[in-house]
Amino acid sequence: MRSQLLTTEQVLTLLAETPPRLAALTAGLSPAQLQTPPSPDGWSANDVLAHLRACADVWGNCIVAMIAEDTPTLRAVNPRTWINKTDYLELEFRPSLRSFATQRADLLAVLSSLPPEGWSRAATVTGAGKVLERTVLFYALWLARHERPHVKQVERIVNTMPL
Repeated sequence: MRSQLLTTEQVLTLLAETPPRLAALTAGLSPAQLQTPPSPDGWSANDVLAHLRACADVWGNCIVAMIAEDTPTLRAVNPRTWINKTDYLELEFRPSLRSFATQRADLLAVLSSLPPEGWSRAATVTGAGKVLERTVLFYALWLARHERPHVKQVERIVNTMPL
């Protein structure tokens, strides 16, 4: 991850923008269009949303654990592995987006209420090579930065659809 940090307010803004941006980009598209990848080996808008939900589950759960416990030890979970334990890829886009938006609102409520020192709450993360120390800010920033190119990916998918 780049060393340049965003402020907590900027992180909250980025996290808040993702669900409505996805809704705006996909407004008016049919369920079939949302399930159709632009190329045989590409992702559909629904695939991207499923991936974003898996990342939000994994990294959001890390955030919640760090807030709930003092310096927990967490086992790293790859969102690409986690998605296989969900039905996100099979869900219809709009109900899945509503669930994502609700999950995001819940995370934002937790993060918005954190005092400044709460963003420094940490966890020891194992299972991804060397043992790491990660903070609430690290995971929130990671999530926010990770989503930006995927939102652009959905925009490209939508822009390549035949009219």
